[in-house]
Amino acid sequence: MNSAKQLAKHLSDIHFGGNWTTSSLKEHLSDIHYELAIKKVYSFNSIAELVFHMNYFVGALIKVLQEGILDAQDKYSFDCPPITTQKEWEELLAKTLKNADHLAVLVEHLPEETLWEEFTDSKYGSYYRNILGVIEHCHYHLGQIVIIKKLITELH
Repeated sequence: MNSAKQLAKHLSDIHFGGNWTTSSLKEHLSDIHYELAIKKVYSFNSIAELVFHMNYFVGALIKVLQEGILDAQDKYSFDCPPITTQKEWEELLAKTLKNADHLAVLVEHLPEETLWEEFTDSKYGSYYRNILGVIEHCHYHLGQIVIIKKLITELH
């Protein structure tokens, strides 16, 4: 299996399951009602904000792979629109999982040599570094989501 296929599998696994941590975004979000998703614990971001944030960078990477344009900015990555209904929460989840699947397909079909090319600007390193960075970013925030979910359920 080449590097692109391995990265695509890892990206898919963190979202849908099958990774060695036996933990996935879909699994941990499947039983969360919107009221839990928007609940704040201490000064932490809400689960909904974290999901939006993760998807923001997945979307940014999709745009680079499709159009060669990087226009994401960190300062907008937590600008989650208010979620006031279960339907809005489910739409965010559906969009997040759809984008993850789409990104995995795009990554899987990257030529091996593209992985080692400069990613939009030399200051960002290679495509490989940025794809792996998004995967690591998702793992990091998945851990936060799991902890926040436990805190909310135990505190209330």
